[in-house]
Amino acid sequence: MIKIAPSILSADFANLERDIRKVSDGGADYLHVDVMDGNFVPNITIGVPVVKSIRAATDMVLDVHLMIDRPVRYVEAFCKAGADIVTVHVEADTEENTRKALELIRGCGKKAGVVVKPKTPAEAVLPFLDLCSMILVMTVEPGFGGQSFMADMMPKLRTIRGYIDEKNPDCELEVDGGIAPGTCKTVIENGANVLVAGSAVYGAADIPGRIRELRG
Repeated sequence: MIKIAPSILSADFANLERDIRKVSDGGADYLHVDVMDGNFVPNITIGVPVVKSIRAATDMVLDVHLMIDRPVRYVEAFCKAGADIVTVHVEADTEENTRKALELIRGCGKKAGVVVKPKTPAEAVLPFLDLCSMILVMTVEPGFGGQSFMADMMPKLRTIRGYIDEKNPDCELEVDGGIAPGTCKTVIENGANVLVAGSAVYGAADIPGRIRELRG
């Protein structure tokens, strides 16, 4: 089954609970929460208190993507705040600390995953695959919404799908960046089963219809 994870980065933060309800009622599977620290990526978004507030406002699965430096310092706090899935970038710390972060997430009873930026090769996920319930492939440079989809990431997506099928079949393969009606079929055909979409969902006149459309 293809799952859709609308990104709150494209929601109206002055009416966040309302906009979360729009995608929840619209049939979305996960709520994607982008956390940026102004260091690992140039933008700054939200932190632990907002995740805690979101948790109190919805029973949706919270898919929290940490675009932060040395995430091992904060993963437990995000788990305790209500995250259900926490993904960390392989580029954000050493291999040892990234594995430790994944172990801490799992120790909190949550699902753990790693993320790779566009310039990071597929094989970078291999040291962590045994600890992952999700791998997220970025099809834009992380840090800002509304960028164009990078079709040249499809070979990497196919390669990681092969790793998952061989070594950890229960792991989900998520894609984030430029997902829209014109690109959703491409990523699904190349192995993705969780699609993050921001403006494509929140900018749609018919959100339930758009979510159905993105499922391919």
